[in-house]
Amino acid sequence: MLSMESNITIFEKLYALWLREFKVFLRERSRLVASTFTPLLWLFVIGIGFGSVATLPTGSTIGYQKFIFPGIICMSIIFTSVFFGSYVIWDRKFDFLKSVMVAPVGRGTIFVGKALGGMTSSLIQSAILLLIGVLIGITYSPLGVIEVIAIVLLLSFTLTSLGLAIGSYMQSLEGFQLIVSFVVFPLFFLSGALFPLDKLPPWLMVITSIDPATYAVDAMRTVVLDIGSKPFAFDMVIVLVYAISLGAIGAYSFGRMKAV
Repeated sequence: MLSMESNITIFEKLYALWLREFKVFLRERSRLVASTFTPLLWLFVIGIGFGSVATLPTGSTIGYQKFIFPGIICMSIIFTSVFFGSYVIWDRKFDFLKSVMVAPVGRGTIFVGKALGGMTSSLIQSAILLLIGVLIGITYSPLGVIEVIAIVLLLSFTLTSLGLAIGSYMQSLEGFQLIVSFVVFPLFFLSGALFPLDKLPPWLMVITSIDPATYAVDAMRTVVLDIGSKPFAFDMVIVLVYAISLGAIGAYSFGRMKAV
């Protein structure tokens, strides 16, 4: 009975932390508009523009715009999730973090609650993009939608953990943005979101193979377009390993973080 009550208490704490992050997200409507506009710019401007000159693998029957669509969804997750770590700095500046730290809440619980908030933001933005995908001829099966949600949540947790870990060591928002800019662009450009990876030189293939977004993009292409280069289960296992690893790093970083 005591164990059950303890678990209920933990879930209540997680819910409270998640709800706070979700309300912040709802209040910042400009953040939702801005984070959705950039992927749409890539999808319709870059997709159509580069589509006139891009060459896809022989035998491909889809256009370039459809080819990059799974990568654009992952791009939205990458930028939203990693930059979510900036809220740690804001919370520290406004002393919200200090009040949470002195409450009877474990730092691991705080970390997971914030990560859930980041995952919710990514899921909402991905849902908007999935609806827009119908306009360019993308179709989804019920199972496919469930698989896409699983990919979004896993990748979002992975990269939100990374962003929170970075944010826990930073004292200024400017410094955080500088560091993160060196993280999100390689994650995106090396993921194969904009081009096939099969013709890259070996040294670049090695670099793309250590990018967790590479496997998420490939899994998304398998589900949405059925043109993934690796088995779906393999991609998901790799992303899961990254999620566990970066989640552990993020929780450890939160445990060492100073509230001021």
